[in-house]
Amino acid sequence: MQWPDCDAKVSSSIGVFDSGVGGLTVLRAIKDQLPLENLVYVADSGHAPYGERTPDFIIDRCRVIGSFLYAQPVKALVMACNTASVLAIEKLRAEFDIPIVGIEPAIKPASSVTRSGVVGVLATSRTLQSVGVQKLCDLYGQNVEILLQPCPGLVECIENSSLTSKDTRELLEGFVQPLVDAKADTIVLGCTHYPFVREVIQDIAGSDVTVIEPGAAVARQLSRRLNELQLNRESQPPVPKDKQVNHVGSVCDQQGAIRFYSTGEPKMASDVMSSLWGEAVRVEALTSAVT
Repeated sequence: MQWPDCDAKVSSSIGVFDSGVGGLTVLRAIKDQLPLENLVYVADSGHAPYGERTPDFIIDRCRVIGSFLYAQPVKALVMACNTASVLAIEKLRAEFDIPIVGIEPAIKPASSVTRSGVVGVLATSRTLQSVGVQKLCDLYGQNVEILLQPCPGLVECIENSSLTSKDTRELLEGFVQPLVDAKADTIVLGCTHYPFVREVIQDIAGSDVTVIEPGAAVARQLSRRLNELQLNRESQPPVPKDKQVNHVGSVCDQQGAIRFYSTGEPKMASDVMSSLWGEAVRVEALTSAVT
């Protein structure tokens, strides 16, 4: 990527993408950690959920969306999807000369805080079957029992903004209660969609169970990488107004702009993402080359 100057690179956006709306939980954590950064988010809702797709399909989607974001340009990329990170992060790192931060189920911290010695992991089937998760279990499951619980259908509920419905709760009870019955006192949310139903999960599991989600850890790692490369806006002198650019080259304010894209139906995407984000957002449809 050719940058006009250092100031333009520093003030450029950070790209964040997920198979759908789940990555908004990571986007929120990044906004909280790095409030001055410009952000651009892509929800690949037209192809969600990734968890039930083939590896080749997921890798192709990551390349397509990664290329779209890289061309904006962005100075860093966050893969806010466990399944995508497991399958495609090394391939994207080989193709794009910007820092790329991925995500993985928080099995390591969960194994260090459990009191009962039993940890439950909620995730998509594809994530739980991955080599990456197996490695995490081998590394941190020496003295801890790790129970892997696939959650088919849950992503679809969240994509439809059905967070507290009777059907969603019944689905979650079928996933969470067996973990609690098996004495799990720590539950890992191994999909970025799942924090949107954290309150329901906590209610089913009970107050004695610790629920761990990954967004804050991803934001901290992103901050570290930006600091290492001197790309963190907060560590730089104020950028003159005439050199403040977002991913399409227009002027943006010092508080950091956020743009939202989706491969799903635009009106539905706007309604769902506004509901989950907590305020009205304008969601732009991606071009046919990306969809």
